[in-house]
Amino acid sequence: MGKFAKAETQAASVVKALQKNGAIRSLVTAKNYTDALTRVGRFVKSQRLSLRELTPEMAVNYLNMRGEEVGQKTLNQERHAIQCMMQNLTGKLGENEKLRPKKSKHQQILTSRSYTPEQIALVAAAQRETNALSTAIAHAAGLRSHELLTLRRIEERSPSPDAVSRALPEKFSGREGVHYTVKGKGGLVREVVLPAALSERLEERRFETPQRVTDRGVHYGQHYDINGGQKWANSFSQAATRALGWSAGAHGVRHSYAQERMSELQNSGLNRAHAQEVVSQEMGHFRPEITETYLR
Repeated sequence: MGKFAKAETQAASVVKALQKNGAIRSLVTAKNYTDALTRVGRFVKSQRLSLRELTPEMAVNYLNMRGEEVGQKTLNQERHAIQCMMQNLTGKLGENEKLRPKKSKHQQILTSRSYTPEQIALVAAAQRETNALSTAIAHAAGLRSHELLTLRRIEERSPSPDAVSRALPEKFSGREGVHYTVKGKGGLVREVVLPAALSERLEERRFETPQRVTDRGVHYGQHYDINGGQKWANSFSQAATRALGWSAGAHGVRHSYAQERMSELQNSGLNRAHAQEVVSQEMGHFRPEITETYLR
């Protein structure tokens, strides 16, 4: 196996070796350790090392970092998996040596559904390309899951007249990129902005002719080969559970957009009420009081 094999491949190889030497006997433990070591492997690979080269010092640094991002259960699972590998396979820890338990600093607030940008990146890294791209787009533009299926370039479809007439001058201020439109609730077509690099990735997946797709009984003419609707939402929740140890649902990405934009706009000098109105327009509900539910 190559030094820079995929994290999943390295993790599977380590667990197989631990099963062979009797360190792991339970199939459930084997699966949990494979998932945990895959996450560790992605970090180690970013340091241009293999999973088996992980040292106790690096493991401590990794666990300290992860304590800011994931819950206690996931943190404990990753520590146990690393410790088992080091004690029974790589010899980086003695038989009676252990990695000191770390306390998670991540408090999962049940009233909030938002994710940090770092958490969203971890989720995307655990998804396949069509879903990972959808996650990045939904985060960048604050999209509902079904709106991913309706993306069109703005020169191909204009926003609804009502959306244009009510638009505030501060809309999208501080954000540069390529302009698209999506169709939201009630058939309202609104403008959204994607960073140039993200737009390039999207355009590489453009269909020559629109494809008919159905999501939750509604038919769409899809112009890009990305996932949306229930298919993407399910992928996001599953990937979040793998990468973070918990999931607040795909709609939480829209909460993240609202909170990040409120911060950006207020830091630029807008008062809270004005910023909230701008965000409500960018998100397509045009009611600042609804935006409030996204800011918890």
